Amino acid sequence: MAAPKRKKSKAKTAMRKAQWYKKLNIPGISLCPECGQPKKPHRVCPHCGYYKDKEVVEVI
Repeated sequence: MAAPKRKKSKAKTAMRKAQWYKKLNIPGISLCPECGQPKKPHRVCPHCGYYKDKEVVEVI
């Protein structure tokens, strides 16, 4: 098995690992136009039940 000829610097290691850390971020959160609560994009608002200015789910 081949071994590296030189030691990788801390900067090079951090650059390589930085791409992996980007994938751990939380997906974007948008505000509901009806109630203003935060919600995931392209999903029904869990607080008021609206999606694209229409009430889709009745929330109790």
